[in-house]
Amino acid sequence: MKMGFGFNGFSLVVVVSCLMVVASPAAGNFHQDFDITWGGNRAKVFNGGQLLSLSLDKVSGSGFLSKKEYLFGRIDMQLKLVAGNSAGTVTAYYLSSQGPSHDEIDFEFLGNVSGDPYILHTNVFTQGKGNREQQFYLWFDPTRNFHTYSIIWKPQHIIFLVDNIPIRVFKNGEAIGVPFPKSQPMRIYSSLWNADDWATRGGLVKTDWSKAPFTAYYRNFNAVACTSCASKSSTSLSDAAWQSNNNELDATSRRRLRWVQKYFMIYNYCTDLKRFPQGVPSECKQHSRF
Repeated sequence: MKMGFGFNGFSLVVVVSCLMVVASPAAGNFHQDFDITWGGNRAKVFNGGQLLSLSLDKVSGSGFLSKKEYLFGRIDMQLKLVAGNSAGTVTAYYLSSQGPSHDEIDFEFLGNVSGDPYILHTNVFTQGKGNREQQFYLWFDPTRNFHTYSIIWKPQHIIFLVDNIPIRVFKNGEAIGVPFPKSQPMRIYSSLWNADDWATRGGLVKTDWSKAPFTAYYRNFNAVACTSCASKSSTSLSDAAWQSNNNELDATSRRRLRWVQKYFMIYNYCTDLKRFPQGVPSECKQHSRF
């Protein structure tokens, strides 16, 4: 499917007063904040720790991991994705704890052939169970420039944002029996890897290794995290602010969320009746109300 990056007649003026705006510290340093975990010299840090690249070739991909754990916070990272024919590749950027009952909050960018849009795949795992996928096209070409991908994780909800525009909200549904990530500290992971058995058109389009190496770039990492919820975290808000500030999206941000979900969402597990013939998961009812 060919797709332009227009705005369907909407003027994109972003108002983000509701999105937990705080004084932002300087961007993090990849030397200080992350470890390269695999891929050898396919992962590189440049500019005194201000820029990182991951590459994929036919032998291996590459990845990195944060040195610190986080329990509630806001995580921002700017990415510029693999350009050209990226079919078969996946660039993953996510929070995750460890173990069979792990929690996880996912951004995954599924590559495509030249001229076709990336698919942004999101998911939330709680106590080892995922299957909460929502997928989106983006309203811009994510390979031309850096764009900011953010996760706000609070006891009340998880918000996924692209350039400070909310695209998805996952609310705490413990009151209706739905587990919510709230007790397992998570690290930040990212990787670039070959997934041509499923990533592009369900695996029909394979990775063209003549285009390798495939490279994605990262910069301007920032974390604002709860201080005592996990072991020593990054720049912090007070614990009281995290625990008591239950603000939801304001009216403008709700409009932006509806705009994204109306024009750019291409899959929502909450509307997949073939997948859930006995009824969609219970959290879907509360997620339909913003």
